Parts: sequence; structure tokens; C-alpha cells
Amino acid sequence: MNKITSEAQYRELIANEKLTIIVFKTTWCGDCHYINPFMPEVEEQYKEKVDFYEIDRDELPDLCSELNILGIPSFVAFKNSKELVRFVNKLRKTRDEIEQFVNRAIEVAEVL
Repeated sequence: MNKITSEAQYRELIANEKLTIIVFKTTWCGDCHYINPFMPEVEEQYKEKVDFYEIDRDELPDLCSELNILGIPSFVAFKNSKELVRFVNKLRKTRDEIEQFVNRAIEVAEVL
């Protein structure tokens, strides 16, 4: 997953016409490490419809504060600079739950 390292890069990428999902993580988050083994397969599965990126919450704290990113990992879907949906909870996220979120984000993006 490509990493976003600046607010300018973030703003450019979410302005895309293609659905963009950003995963907000940190290096110290156990639940973030839990999803690492299967996320490349999820990215490959949806590559025609979704661009995936990650942001380390500790590296861009002002942006994460602006976006109200409190729990990690958090998944937020954007299209044309607008937030469509987000998947945030305090529980560990399974591959199935992440795929359900991605499918929902695709549905919402196609309606717009």
C-alpha cells in the first residue's frame, strides 16, 4: 500500500474521480499489524475500482485531527475530494469486514 506523507499529497489523491480509500494506521498499533498480511490481496482484488493508500496518524497529526481520526486502523473512502463513508470501531477488523466496507464504498461512489 502506498504511503501518503504530506497533506498536499493527501488533498491531491482524494480529489480523484476514482474511489480512494485511505487506511489510517500507526507503527505501534497491534490491530494495524493484524491486517497487514491480507491487505495486499484486498488491494489486488479491488484494483480496478479502488486506489488504496495509508497514512501514519503519528506522522500527520494535524490532518488526522482535522479528519477526526481517533481509532486506528480507520478506513475512509473519498471521491472528488468528498468523504463518502468510513469504517471505524474499536474492535479488530477482519478481512471480511474490510471487504464489506470496500463493497459499500463502491456502491456509494457509483451512485454519485
